[in-house]
Amino acid sequence: MRIEVADVSLIGGRHENQDRVAVVGDGPAVLLVAVDGMGGHADGARAAQVAVDTLREAFGRQSLPVLDPQGFLHHALGRAHANLVALGQKLPLESRPRATCAVCLVQDGGAYWAHIGDSRIYHLAGGKVAVRSRDHSHVELLLQDGVITEAEVAAHPMRNYVECCLGGDVGLPGMSITARRALAPGDAVIVCTDGFWSHLDDGLLGSLSAGGEALAASLGRLGDMAVRSGGAHCDNASAAALRYLG
Repeated sequence: MRIEVADVSLIGGRHENQDRVAVVGDGPAVLLVAVDGMGGHADGARAAQVAVDTLREAFGRQSLPVLDPQGFLHHALGRAHANLVALGQKLPLESRPRATCAVCLVQDGGAYWAHIGDSRIYHLAGGKVAVRSRDHSHVELLLQDGVITEAEVAAHPMRNYVECCLGGDVGLPGMSITARRALAPGDAVIVCTDGFWSHLDDGLLGSLSAGGEALAASLGRLGDMAVRSGGAHCDNASAAALRYLG
């Protein structure tokens, strides 16, 4: 594959960056990862790091291209969840480390997604958002039911409430895993935390597939915009992106 990749992770207005991103691989397959440690629980930064390390290790054990992409994503996220549960096993349930996660595997001209919580994946084409993942959150349900609009999501009082995550309960959390999405030359995919996407509209995100600027420069510019838009107490803003060149 001919590709261009980039990542960004900004602390925003917080005292600690509890996000972690990774771009793993280069040749026949690439894994994009964005993990958001949940700050209201113990050691969110460590939870995010453990999740990223687990996914990186799982990918490193694969023969590339991955024979069963969806099976790989399911197993790798399950292992990341188990490792976070073990990390917090001596803590009360409500205090255990947790994280949301978005993962995208790109190979053979296509992308496979998986996510848990409200970290997102976007497929960008022709300067627009072609499709995005659907958050595991109460606010997403309100949006899909037409109770609120996309513009009202960022300010909704329950915006930070997610219905499933890595860590906490022993049982495997709900996760969404997609079938293959074909990529055309110029298309881009991005995995990102809510501190990144919640302050950027679809038009800005779509610009990553518009070309004319290096991907790293475009992604860095969007990260800075997200932090400025978030104000003095902006959340961490992180993303990893890939532009498919053919």
